[in-house]
Amino acid sequence: MAVTKVTRNYQVTIPAEIRKVLGIKEGELLEVKLEGDRIVLQRLRKKRKTLKLGKSMTTEEIEKSIKEGMKECMQ
Repeated sequence: MAVTKVTRNYQVTIPAEIRKVLGIKEGELLEVKLEGDRIVLQRLRKKRKTLKLGKSMTTEEIEKSIKEGMKECMQ
């Protein structure tokens, strides 16, 4: 069983063996939930829109897609 400590800034470190098993990388977002008296961390998986090569798009459509993507990154 891995143990971690709450820092003075209320941060916790996910032990290395847990990160390795789950493949958690720096910068990934985790969702924090309460289940009774348990704290549950779960990967936050956002589905990002992708542009398909060869699809004909107008400049306005491209700019709209860029703006939507930027909004997602700011959340």
